[in-house]
Formats: sequence, C-alpha cells, structure tokens
Amino acid sequence: MFLSQIENKKTGRIFLQIVESYRKDGRSHQRKVKALGYLDELEKEYEDPIAHFKEVARQMTEEAKADKANRVLTLSAEQRLVIGEERRKNIGYFALSTLFHQLEIDAFVNNRRRYLTFEGNLNHIFQGLVFNRAIDPASKLGAWKARGKFLDKHDYSLEQVYRSLGIFLSWRDDLIRHLDSQIKKRYGREDLLTYYDVTNYYFESDREDELRIRGRSKERRKRPIIQMGLFIDGSGLPVTYDLFRGNANDSITLPQMMDQSVFQLNAGHTIYVADRGVMSGNNISRIRMQHDGYVISHTARGADKRFKEWIIRDVDTDPVNERFVHTYDKNGHLIYKVKSRITPRLIKITDMHGRITEQVINERQVVVYSTKYDLKSKYERQVLIEKAEEQIMSLSKEAKNSNYGANKYVKKALLDKKTGEVKTKGQVYVSSLDEEKIDNDEKYDGYYVLCTNVIGLEEWEKPFGKSHRYTKDGFFQLNKPVTAEDILDIYHGLWRIEETFKVTKSALRTRPVYVWTEEHIRSHFLICFVTLLLFRLLQKRLDWKYSAETIQETLSKASGTLVDNVYIFDHFDEPLKDIGKNLGIDFSRQNLTVGEVRSLLAYVKQSS
Repeated sequence: MFLSQIENKKTGRIFLQIVESYRKDGRSHQRKVKALGYLDELEKEYEDPIAHFKEVARQMTEEAKADKANRVLTLSAEQRLVIGEERRKNIGYFALSTLFHQLEIDAFVNNRRRYLTFEGNLNHIFQGLVFNRAIDPASKLGAWKARGKFLDKHDYSLEQVYRSLGIFLSWRDDLIRHLDSQIKKRYGREDLLTYYDVTNYYFESDREDELRIRGRSKERRKRPIIQMGLFIDGSGLPVTYDLFRGNANDSITLPQMMDQSVFQLNAGHTIYVADRGVMSGNNISRIRMQHDGYVISHTARGADKRFKEWIIRDVDTDPVNERFVHTYDKNGHLIYKVKSRITPRLIKITDMHGRITEQVINERQVVVYSTKYDLKSKYERQVLIEKAEEQIMSLSKEAKNSNYGANKYVKKALLDKKTGEVKTKGQVYVSSLDEEKIDNDEKYDGYYVLCTNVIGLEEWEKPFGKSHRYTKDGFFQLNKPVTAEDILDIYHGLWRIEETFKVTKSALRTRPVYVWTEEHIRSHFLICFVTLLLFRLLQKRLDWKYSAETIQETLSKASGTLVDNVYIFDHFDEPLKDIGKNLGIDFSRQNLTVGEVRSLLAYVKQSS
C-alpha cells in the first residue's frame, strides 16, 4: 500500500488517499483502500500530513502481510472428508517454470504450433511432460494422469499426448539450437571446454530393433539398451546430445556429436575432454584437423616399455620440466604428484576403406600419481586375487565369465599326467597365482596418464591477443601459462558429466523407458534433455549448493491444499528458501488465496 496524491486541475487542491496494487488477468491494477481528505485541510490537524500518512500506509501494508501469514482456517468434519488429491496443487514447479519461460521455450512452441492443425494445445502438453518429469517422473500415461496437480492448463487427452511426441521430435534440432542461443544470451556459454561421455539406458522389454539392442550395459543389464552421447560445457550445463544403437562403440559416437555441434550449433574451436574409451586414433586425428584441442586419459599399464619406465621414474636427474611436482596436505602427507613432457606419439588411423595406417603426432603427456587412486587400485586387485584363488582352489580348467578380470592373475600349467613334466600341448591340469604379473601391475598403482595437445605460453613468449591459437606443430595454445596441474584440473571436470548421467538416471528416472517406437523413444529423451537443462541451470544459479535430488525433493513437497478459496501450504525449508530468493518467488507463505496464487503464476510466466 502507498499514499496517492491526486491534484484537482480546476482548483489546484490535492486529495490524499491510501491505495494498493493488485494483479488481475495478468495485469497490474490499483484500488482505493482509504480516502484521507484534502491536503490543505489535513495540514490543520497534522504538522506533515504526507509524511504521517506514508507511515500509516507502510503500517497497513505490514499488518496486511501479518494477517495473511497468520490466517487460520477452521475445518468442519464434513470439509475434512471432501479434501482430496484433486484439491492438492504443487507450486514448487514455479521455479522451473520461471526458467522455462526465461529461456522462451513457451514462445518457441507457440510459434510453431500455430501453423499446425492439432486439436490439443502443444505448449500445455510439452510443459506438462517437462514439469512432471522434473517433479515426479512417470510414464507418459502417469504424467497425463497426474497433470491436475499443476496450476497450468491441462485440457488435453492421453491420445493427444502420444500424438504430440512425433511433433516435438520434428522440432528437436531447432529446439536445441534455440536453447543454446538462449543460454549464450542470458548466461554466457563456457564453451572453451567441451566434456563428452557416453552412457546407456535399458528398456522394460526384451524386444530388439534397429536402435534398441543388447550391448555392454554400464548397469550390467541383460535387456536391450540404447547409447546416449552428451556434451556439457565448462560450467556443467548440457549443450546437446544424441542417441545411438545399444551395441555402438563409444569411440564412433564422438564424430557424429562433433558434426552436430559444428553444423547445428555453429560452435567454435574447443578442447574436447573425454576418457580413453572415446578417443580413438581416428578421433584424435580429426580433432587436430579441425584445429581443436583434446585432453584424454591413457592407461599406464598398457603403455609401451619406454613409456612405462618414464611414468614411474621420479629422480632429480630428469629434465626440469619432466620432474614430478608434489602436492601435500597440511600434515605433510602426499596427495598427488604430476609431471609432463612433450614427445612424439604414434597413433593408428583407419581410412574409409578399412586400411590401418600410422601417424606420428606431437603430444603433451601428463603423468599423475594419486594416493587415493593407489588405494583404490590395491583394493580392486585384492578382490581379483581372491577370485583367482577361488578359481584355483576349485580346480577349474576353464575361466568363468564372472571371473574374467581375475583370470589374468591365474597361471596355468600343462602337465603330462604320467611324468609330471610341463608340456607345450595338452590339457590344463594345474594352475597357480601369477605372482610376477601381480608384482608388475602393482608398480603402476596410483598412476594414470593424460594425453593432450593443449599448451600455454612459455616464459619467453608474449601474449598474442586472443584466447587461443593453433600452432604449426599441432598444439592448441592458450594465451596464458598452462601447467601440468592445469591439465589435471581440466580433466577432473569430467566428474560433472558423470554426475549429470546420475541425475538423468536417479532424479529424472529416464530409465527404464516405457515407450516402444523409435519416434517416441527419441521424443522421450528430448523431454528428458530439456528437463535436465532446467535442473542444471537452477543448480548453477545456486552455485551448485544443492544436488538435483535435493532440489527435486523440495520442489515436489512445495504443495498446498485448497480450502475455502485458500491454499494451505505445509512445506518450507532452506533449499526452497534459497530457490525462491534466487528467482524472486516467495515460497514462505503458509497460505495464499486463489487470486494470489494466480497472480504468482502470472509473475512466473512474465519474469523473463
């Protein structure tokens, strides 16, 4: 409430009144609360009428807020019986709806649906599917049945939901391009680094087809799966994704994703960061041909003899730039150590005719020793040794599939049953632990290698005026010094994409997948991708203070029951408080009238 001063144009007299603002039909209006009188008459009673009544208006505003906060409703026994789920509404999704409208996704859908002869409102359907996936993930049938818990319109049928999926899929490329443009415009895309990884999702069906097929499941499922490749930027926000056959090798998915990023999003030069399963010789060669950078992991145990010797060598006689730099905790215990060198490396490339050729590249190699990784390696080996001992004790002549990893530590001997002599041909008769193999593997516990073409400015080099450049020797040079620790920090960013996959599988419950046609499957993952982006964007706005699961839980609980034209809300906690403060939404009110809820919904949709 505030003090309004109205001047009579004929007499010049000023009339004072207290006015309050309110919203109706999405628009702001004003109404008179109390008439006070003419200023010249009030001056006879008050020393400063304007200052006095401004304070009165402020106090009336505070009292009104207190009345709303302390509103008490008394329910009769009959009223309590009729209150059911149909009167229960969620407002937690307002947080994601704010971002949905800020990114102008509603405008994107509305601009395209106007040219279609579709009976239902595609914008309402798309929002319903996204918000249900965010708050309480379910099948498309489950989402349709639960549509009434949201305050947005839900005047569409189940048949229209399924028919809309193909339409949404036809917009996929344009929508991803639109989202990327909006993120760059409103938040800035940290696209110097691009993280890539692949995971898979299973189905509640044994039927296979061109897309769903049995492969190497990361969750050890025996059902058909599909692969999903995902790009995220340096800040952890999803960029784009694609789906692949369940038995597709991880390394063959990257080129298609790179094409999509370049042609669909008009992406500039970047540094691709991935694990070794993704980076084949072909992919490294292509990245270099595009004048991009890369940071990939490389196995220490699988390196050649000379490489292995350099990996574990830690003496002062090494060249200065190849010595380990040690990092200790406050108690003087080693945390990790790193060193790097620039050296030629031979990679194998397969041409379009299937012929394998070799190519020598200049590369920077960073060796990392981590005490935590050392302990992890020793623990995992001990598990394999115990399995190997069980296999030996059982006198198994053939390796069991379940003990595949343990088989490398089983040394098998071919003996002549009569003489006891070792034979070169015959039947496996006895086996023992391969102590030599165990000792050799133990040398490299805690070590891993990062291969990269990313370098920085040397001490003698001057800055060159742009963020990076590609050198004639094949290096992606940043316009700043880049230490071995910097390369390690870049690689450690991969945990963001691993966590992102966990979000899709836990909070968003992307799998198991309950739709069966390829069109519906691809549309399902598009809806999941949009929902994922909204979640990660909200996390970023909150400085990653809360997990996706925590955000989902608090938004899901932010619900109220309608009683006598008033919604009574029964959940408010610290995460919800922080979310509301960040987005300008007051979730703290214990009760809101229907009109106040509608005004809040209108604010959410116009907050962009």
